[in-house]
Amino acid sequence: MSGMTSIIIPTYNGLQLLQNAVAAVRLYTDPVQTPFEIIVVDNGSGDGTAAWCVREGVTCVSVARNTGFPTACNKGMRAANGDYFLLLNNDVTVSYGWLHGLRQALDGSADAGIVGPVTNYASGRQQVDHPFETMDDFHRIAADVFVRDARAHEPILRLVGFCMLFPRTLYERIGELDERFSPGHYEDDDYCFRARMHGFSLLMCRNVFVHHQGSVSFKRNGAQEVSQLVERNRALFIAKWQVDPANFM
Repeated sequence: MSGMTSIIIPTYNGLQLLQNAVAAVRLYTDPVQTPFEIIVVDNGSGDGTAAWCVREGVTCVSVARNTGFPTACNKGMRAANGDYFLLLNNDVTVSYGWLHGLRQALDGSADAGIVGPVTNYASGRQQVDHPFETMDDFHRIAADVFVRDARAHEPILRLVGFCMLFPRTLYERIGELDERFSPGHYEDDDYCFRARMHGFSLLMCRNVFVHHQGSVSFKRNGAQEVSQLVERNRALFIAKWQVDPANFM
């Protein structure tokens, strides 16, 4: 499987999450089968993230202050060397075969523009019920799902940005994430909508099951503030496109 994937991980004061995410990527990604690089975008963290990246040999793009998810992803993509870009939340733990499965789906469909996995926590159809008690259970189930549901890909109108893979050619065609949605929420809906407007399809990979803690960064701000942000960005999406994103759930 030719072509390198640039895995872009924005983070803000989440060193433990980042360490877990990077460890899982390294453990469950075969660099011969699916070559990759990791690019961490550090949004002004004060927890030693940049120093840890240096020690670990991980490329780190340092930002002076927390500019939010869309801006961080854009900075990461500008620094990327890969033929494919994968946007990954720092609270995601990947599993056996994950990148190979995503790449198979993307490369195996002539019009596929963006692909994503299923998970235990997401809004919309990507959330699935594969019960587990521990992370060891999760990894066992994820490996079973990868084998059992091999090449189980299905069209979808929207993918959530916790783990999204797309080729550099799509990025060059439709551009960067829209930073009007900073610090986050609906920038992924917007990107998927733009991809579909340009004739690309989206695929959900039922054979790739990843663990997602879910909205860790936003939960720090309190439920009311998060709710207000979601409503603000939903209104921005509707103002931009004259369509309700709920239609694509």
